[in-house]
Amino acid sequence: MRRYMILLAATTLLATACSGNDTAETTTTAAPSEPTPTTASQGTPSDSGPDGTTAQDGDSVAVHYVGTLDDGSQFDSSRDRGEPLTFVVGSDQVIKGFDDAVRGMTVGDIVDVRIPPEEAYGEVDPELIFSVPIEEAPDDVAVGDEVLIGGITPGVVTEVTATEVEIDTNHRFAGEALTFEVELLSIDRS
Repeated sequence: MRRYMILLAATTLLATACSGNDTAETTTTAAPSEPTPTTASQGTPSDSGPDGTTAQDGDSVAVHYVGTLDDGSQFDSSRDRGEPLTFVVGSDQVIKGFDDAVRGMTVGDIVDVRIPPEEAYGEVDPELIFSVPIEEAPDDVAVGDEVLIGGITPGVVTEVTATEVEIDTNHRFAGEALTFEVELLSIDRS
């Protein structure tokens, strides 16, 4: 997709619309509309690994995962890339629901977990959808174009009228439940 830079006025508008938000991955404080995530194990995971180790906060872990949406479409896979994801449990390096799913696993465990939006990328925040004057957009801007606001904040054009361009800067998975098959490959406490 094409990337565009919208002029400085859009940056000012975005800053006003997002005041108080550090990122576009803000979660909502509303009551969850989905059930809390449940983990269904495949195989027979034990309470601890061969050396008695379960993943805990502060552990560096390596996992393979496959992520899908509720419609069954796959959106990401470390297996397809041939490289596991490595992160520190409890360090906010991954979304909360993913972190929670790995915590307590042992090496070799494989689990399926469905993560509701509030534990993934949050609900859609209407304050992160805004319009800029059409004069500030490139002549060939179209719905679906990816844009950079002020050169840093990504967004997607959702509507183009004769006078305005509507841009959604919510994370692309805002409002989506995410399902992951996760396999814990290693735990490092050093």
